[in-house]
Amino acid sequence: MTKKENRIEEIARRRGIFWQSSEIYGGVSGLYDYGHIGTLIKRKWENLWRRYFLGLDDNFFEVECRNIMPEPVFKASGHIDSFVDPITKCKKCGSLERADHLVEKNLNESFEGLSADDLTKMIRKHGIKCPKCGGGLDEVGIINMMLPLMLGGSSPAYLRPETAQGAYVSFLREFDVLRKKLPLGLAIVGRAYRNEISPRNLLIRMREFDQAELQIFFNPGMINEHGDFGRVSSYKLRVMPVSSRKSGITHEISCSDMTKKLPKFYVYHMAMIQKFYLEILGVAPEKFRFKELGDEERAFYNKYHWDMELCMDSMDGFREVGGIHYRTDHDLSGHMKVSGTDMNVFSDGKKFIPHVLELSFGVDRNVYAMLDMGFTEENVKGEERVIFRLPRALSPFDCAVFPLVNREGMDAKAAEIKRNMASMGMAVFYDSSGSIGRRYRRADEIGVAACITVDSETLKDGTVTLRDRDSMKQVRVHEKDLPEKIRVFASGADIY
Repeated sequence: MTKKENRIEEIARRRGIFWQSSEIYGGVSGLYDYGHIGTLIKRKWENLWRRYFLGLDDNFFEVECRNIMPEPVFKASGHIDSFVDPITKCKKCGSLERADHLVEKNLNESFEGLSADDLTKMIRKHGIKCPKCGGGLDEVGIINMMLPLMLGGSSPAYLRPETAQGAYVSFLREFDVLRKKLPLGLAIVGRAYRNEISPRNLLIRMREFDQAELQIFFNPGMINEHGDFGRVSSYKLRVMPVSSRKSGITHEISCSDMTKKLPKFYVYHMAMIQKFYLEILGVAPEKFRFKELGDEERAFYNKYHWDMELCMDSMDGFREVGGIHYRTDHDLSGHMKVSGTDMNVFSDGKKFIPHVLELSFGVDRNVYAMLDMGFTEENVKGEERVIFRLPRALSPFDCAVFPLVNREGMDAKAAEIKRNMASMGMAVFYDSSGSIGRRYRRADEIGVAACITVDSETLKDGTVTLRDRDSMKQVRVHEKDLPEKIRVFASGADIY
């Protein structure tokens, strides 16, 4: 772990954000629990995602499908045959390692997509040893990443390795219910499970994790069209194509110019994804990019595949947090073949199997990225100040309320303000323990953007002190104006 990664983990445990699951039994690798603060942050990220992406089209809706699905689903999708990872075993200590990750770590290059034989040759050529004990490594083999189980003791099934299949097997039902209109978007926000051999980097690579995915079913004959493309034609995307991989240069290319390489339907959704990160989450442009995957890296059914990456200091640079995948008709055709159900639809005067554009986001990875990019340690008047400068919309609480001291009626007034704010639907953090400075520090450490302090002036004229987490500037605000002031502040306006 990097120093920053260790610091984030330590504060996350201490402040109720996240920690290793089953901690009292020593923890389980690749499994993390969210504490009360982490759960609030995660739910806010998910709700921002819902409001934004479901708002892109009147025919986009969220559905909820089961985590357990029968074996034929994954025969049709190709997961049983193709959802595998390359692994190697240490001859000395017996530990298992992801072979591609091991080679990547030692040679500082990406080797995703190499065959087991090629990875074995790379390990032998460069003398790569077990990272735990330095022992020699066996030849690289493969392991299926799905987690199997038996329904009723006799019917084979799996925990879903991605949320997407639920949308595909529900497509015909939803298409019929929604008056047979395309494009049709089905979003799923929920759990997925993968038997990772070497989970690592806290919330970045886990065995049980959450995804937010939007499957957009459309007429393949319309892929070079989008009714709203004109709104983004001059908008510049931050991209790193395969040709720039070695240099690491990120280019800014207009959507119009990107259509020389990619269809309009795809490029439009790239633009909307980038706007989500830059305009909704407030990510600095230099911290975001799309990275193109080459032929040997992307899944065989993906005609186009660009990952969304965010730059995280604790992870030593850019890391994948999602992807935009043009899956063609692979999934619906596979389910038609195995289930015997005709997946053809009649739309725009033609009969065809819809194609799918998938917008896929790792919820946990995105939450961690927000923590990483917001983590700040600074010295204020000789005292250490630790802050998670989360986007205001992701603040676990809308505001914190403190009495300056617990006497002279200030505590009662602060409690009254807290109740009033809560009655208006706001999440309020109340703290009356310790000095006011310590309470500010506790709020800073969990990312609360706005703090309200009740003091002697409040009892005289009804005004309170409103403090901005990031600048630490304060203004006097009348208590009756607080709800609107907090709402405006959460949207990005200054408090002063």
